[in-house]
Amino acid sequence: MKWIVRLVIVLVIAALGAAGAAAWWLQQPLKLSGETVELSIEQGELPRDIAQGWVRAGVQAPRWALYEWFRWSGKAKRIRAGSYEIGAGTTPVTLLEKMVRGDETLATVRLIEGWTFRQFRAELAKADALKPTTAAMTDAQIMEALGLPGMAPEGRFYPDTYAYSKGSADLAVLKRALRAMRQRVDEAWAARAPDLPLRTPDEALTLASIVEKETGAAAERARIAAVFVNRLRIGMPLQTDPTVIYGLGEAFDGNLRKRDLQTDTPYNTYTRPGLPPTPIAMPGAASLRATVKPEASKALYFVARGDGSSEFSETLAEHNRAVNKYQRGR
Repeated sequence: MKWIVRLVIVLVIAALGAAGAAAWWLQQPLKLSGETVELSIEQGELPRDIAQGWVRAGVQAPRWALYEWFRWSGKAKRIRAGSYEIGAGTTPVTLLEKMVRGDETLATVRLIEGWTFRQFRAELAKADALKPTTAAMTDAQIMEALGLPGMAPEGRFYPDTYAYSKGSADLAVLKRALRAMRQRVDEAWAARAPDLPLRTPDEALTLASIVEKETGAAAERARIAAVFVNRLRIGMPLQTDPTVIYGLGEAFDGNLRKRDLQTDTPYNTYTRPGLPPTPIAMPGAASLRATVKPEASKALYFVARGDGSSEFSETLAEHNRAVNKYQRGR
């Protein structure tokens, strides 16, 4: 009987030693193959595969030890999908807590006011760790995937900085930008001046895109909007170069010629009255606000002074004098 008692004592001591060693290991910083280690966890991924993923990514610890810790903790099923990054000082305990909290490492992409959809797509294509799910799609196919078949994409996405989990799809970012623009347009339209010559939120969006492209000095945005609103009121052509340039597409070489202004296209606001058929860029919130609440002004013309600001005129004679002064140096 004595040997049985001794065996039990040895086993208890061994168990206590193992438990102590495990408790010690859980509080020790994990060794990493580099300064940081990153891992993207997919929805529904098994704890065993997550442990293996960390080891493959550069955590220098036994896979089985990480897995047993995840399982033994009772929190394995609470690990959230996402992209994670750990650095020096991360212990098995803090690693698991990070995944349970969903404390992800996010990347960002910045989409700029005044950019076209083509520029948006180019920026998304080179964004860090963003899946290029739309790379092989046409613009029309992208809009269909977003639930808007037949709608032109220009102007429909709000320019902003978007944070996303590494490994997210670019279409998910576009969905967020689409929702954001809808909200901004709806808010602006609800706050519009009562006498605007604009019939729909889409017309406001189109004019806002022109205001965005024409504005050099932010303080003049509402005055520039007033010029175009005044022209629409009296049926005067908008006569704005950015629409002509947009209509030229990739044929535009940076030099807008007289023949370009005289060649009729759906976007040539010198040859066609009213607004172009779609927006020509992605306007920001300031341009949307300025468009629906333009400055009280009788100006019908403006010309760049060369310093980013513009000279505004109410008559053609005044405008011609301003052109001679600031553009022709007379």
